[in-house]
Amino acid sequence: MPHTSSTAVEIRELSSPTDLQQLTHVFDDVWHPDPGNRPVSVDMLRALSHAGNYVAGAYVGDRLAGGSVGFFSAPVGRSLHSHITGVSRIGRGHNVGHALKMHQREWALARGLQTITWTFDPLVARNAYFNLTKVGAVPVAYHRDFYGEPAHEMAGGDESDRLLVSWSLESSAPEASTDTVDALLRDGARLAIEADGADPRPVTDLGAGSVVIVPVPRDIESMRRTHPVTAARWRSALRMALAPFFGPADADLGQTEAQADAPTTRFLRSGHYVVNPVHG
Repeated sequence: MPHTSSTAVEIRELSSPTDLQQLTHVFDDVWHPDPGNRPVSVDMLRALSHAGNYVAGAYVGDRLAGGSVGFFSAPVGRSLHSHITGVSRIGRGHNVGHALKMHQREWALARGLQTITWTFDPLVARNAYFNLTKVGAVPVAYHRDFYGEPAHEMAGGDESDRLLVSWSLESSAPEASTDTVDALLRDGARLAIEADGADPRPVTDLGAGSVVIVPVPRDIESMRRTHPVTAARWRSALRMALAPFFGPADADLGQTEAQADAPTTRFLRSGHYVVNPVHG
């Protein structure tokens, strides 16, 4: 059955070659990839759909405005890995991303699954806020240069670091935090990156057990186009500040048990991760 959100977004599972071709065009509109190296091809989408995996499109009116693709992952029978989700310009302002995620959740629950995992670029503030605060996913691992050299315009030639998150499908989204950076600093939190113009620098001596605040740029995607050297410095600083809090970089995508060992991590609307280290 189609799932319709309150904003008149209709989500449909896709399987026909024509619909899948349209979905690749949506992803092209989002990522502007090298034509010879799309994020996912029509034949792969067809195979995934035919094998019973998750391939869905979001329609605003009669126009395809977004889509999401996922596949069953380890542990067998318990988890779905969401490989790619994108919303085109047509879908902006219609909460298409949230509608897709809720439909994906319902789809997974109907098949007896317990978790959905996915990765995202931890430098993209709006995605961090959506994933950690609006949806309630939990970061469990930091992967350095996960895809190798990305072949799409939005990466700006930067390395493809990704934060792996795990979403327990029985959990509810957390309340949005009312904390401010100034208040947290007054309470003893430590700032993990000092950002002085074009030269963000990681702070190496944070003190054991401190709550850590990790800032990110407000719009790293624009920065990659206009100031790629500064964007690359932010990548390096964030990697040094955030990666040490999470498990091994080669952690298996299906090991959602890693969630129990991960630090409690929030993301503030102001563009800051707040990490509470695990106490042994």
